[in-house]
Amino acid sequence: MRIVTVVGCRPQFVKAAAVSEALRDANVTELLVHTGQHHGTDMSDVFFADLHIPPPAHHLGVAGGGHGDMTGRILQALEPVLVSAAPDWVVVYGDTNSSIAGALCAAKLHLPVAHVEAGLRSGNRSMPEEINRIVADHVSDLCLCPTTAAVLNLAREGITSGVHHTGDVMYDMTLRAVPRARETSTILERLGVSRGGFAVATVHRAENTDEPAQLRRVIDWLKREATGRTVVFPLHPRTRQAAERAGLSFDGLLVCEPIGYLDMTRLLDACVAVYTDSGGLQKEAYFHGKPCVTLRGETEWVETIAHGWNRLWHDAEYLPRTEIVEYGDGHAARRVVDALLHAR
Repeated sequence: MRIVTVVGCRPQFVKAAAVSEALRDANVTELLVHTGQHHGTDMSDVFFADLHIPPPAHHLGVAGGGHGDMTGRILQALEPVLVSAAPDWVVVYGDTNSSIAGALCAAKLHLPVAHVEAGLRSGNRSMPEEINRIVADHVSDLCLCPTTAAVLNLAREGITSGVHHTGDVMYDMTLRAVPRARETSTILERLGVSRGGFAVATVHRAENTDEPAQLRRVIDWLKREATGRTVVFPLHPRTRQAAERAGLSFDGLLVCEPIGYLDMTRLLDACVAVYTDSGGLQKEAYFHGKPCVTLRGETEWVETIAHGWNRLWHDAEYLPRTEIVEYGDGHAARRVVDALLHAR
């Protein structure tokens, strides 16, 4: 069996690392294609190093531009790669432009598509990520879901064939990464913070960065939180550029450059709370047993709200806190590979 995996963004590198290891264990040949959506040392290279991911077989070098422009350029660059490789499966992850381009390109070439992290829905179709999720799911032959809620979302849309609840592959990686991060990461020392003395914040979604007034509200909220404790704020390039255009400052926040997976794992391991608009970080906060505030009006990770580990930023209180069993036992990647091996 030959697999082509299409990735392009930081969270996808993490998910692919878990599945790629399981593919190697099963003696499955994988060709990794990096679209280039996230690029450079801080946004890409450090993840390949931290996660021991082999260099991509193909790097498409597509970065920047609007949603349609980027998606179209990825489609154009990816098509000859898929035609040449003629894989048994094309695997895509999550909800980015790289995800939708990979799924569409494969489907139009009549190549089977497997979508890892399928079935998520926030209910907000103004988010480009929501459209990407929906379209990717509807052109996929395998929908590999992290939760039973995701399975039910697909059933409501008429997708029942090829649907599997595998658990969350990011949980697999967290279990493996925490010991390594504690041993090797020096991020606490570099930032001058100590365990239990700070919160972690990230902001990058278009809904929070495209409108200056909204970005100001988010930054002001973080600054208020920073009056009670240090808030470490790894700054996404999109957010930095948007703040510069709007004349906004980050005074009062402990700003640093984007950081790698092991450094972020160490911060999550040592912090007391997480403030984010990232979907992945909401889950990772739970994996580390830390309360999260989502800087959005909705979330696709509804179980984090229902089980009291997460709340939307305009909600005053958390629900009663209970364990989330939906994310599995640390062997989700193995279940993904089993589904690929037995689907055809």
